[in-house]
Amino acid sequence: MPVMEASYYEKLDGNRVQCHLCAHNCKIKDGQSGICRVRKNEGGTLKTYNYGEVVSIALDPIEKKPLYHFHPGKNILSIGTAGCNFRCGFCQNYLIAHGNPPASYFSPENMLQLTIMSTKDKSIGLAFTYNEPGIWFEYIMDVARLLKEHNCKVVLVTNGFIEEKPLNELLPLVDAMNIDVKAFTDDFYRRCCKGRLGPVQRCVEMVAGKLHVEVTNLVVPGQNDSPDEIETLARWLASINPKTPLHLSRYHPAYKFTLDATDPEVINRNREIARQHLKFVYTGNIIGDENTTLCLNCGAVLIRRNYYRTVLEAWENGVCKSCGALIDYIKY
Repeated sequence: MPVMEASYYEKLDGNRVQCHLCAHNCKIKDGQSGICRVRKNEGGTLKTYNYGEVVSIALDPIEKKPLYHFHPGKNILSIGTAGCNFRCGFCQNYLIAHGNPPASYFSPENMLQLTIMSTKDKSIGLAFTYNEPGIWFEYIMDVARLLKEHNCKVVLVTNGFIEEKPLNELLPLVDAMNIDVKAFTDDFYRRCCKGRLGPVQRCVEMVAGKLHVEVTNLVVPGQNDSPDEIETLARWLASINPKTPLHLSRYHPAYKFTLDATDPEVINRNREIARQHLKFVYTGNIIGDENTTLCLNCGAVLIRRNYYRTVLEAWENGVCKSCGALIDYIKY
């Protein structure tokens, strides 16, 4: 396992360091790690311990990220590592994010070759997902540079809790992001995630217009599901771009949260509220919801979805076959 000096930190007195990769800006004593668990102070030098350490790998439908307006119907090779810079009590991937799962080392060159091989199975590239990719910064940078040289797409599924400088360094190498806006109150972020809303908002605002962006909100009963909060979230997204796809995903009990699963009627109510401001609002984790995408010009069904089954109907290579309108809100 390669251990190397980390990016984005400064040395402090007494062999302490301060990490500037994510918005926690952890001050770390000698021999200790930051909140992410994978960046450790060794004698006044911040080291990264997860370089190339892959704990989960799969070929997924792109819709699973979820990305509904980015190469619909295609697959993407997906990988994750251990650790996270949040402490979400409802974490769906807690064994990866907060456990110590076994890992296998893949050099950037190995990962490039796997990604190229996956294109034989309708894969468009590589997604960094399953845990928070921001804490994998050095590896992502090295792999993404290689992928771009071979015309492979790079996707991040992220909580958006990253500082401006590293985000700006990543942006030219990334094609799409799904950013998890976990709630639209700072109180929820502090209580349930040990984070803050502000840096996540900043991330969404920074990347909008620079790459393809979709947003996910996991609707947790009694915590972030009020109509007022959903409307505020939708209004804010619409002020950035009303064509930004919003995914309202159903919570299920996991990790430390034992609340009952979210009532699908609450998800559907919030979808109608969000649709007053956004052109595309989808639901997640509800079996049977079709989540069709309609042409904004004529109303024809462009794409029909049932869970991860995707059927391209009136959409074809950026055009509505029904009315001939150019569809600039679906990337391909």
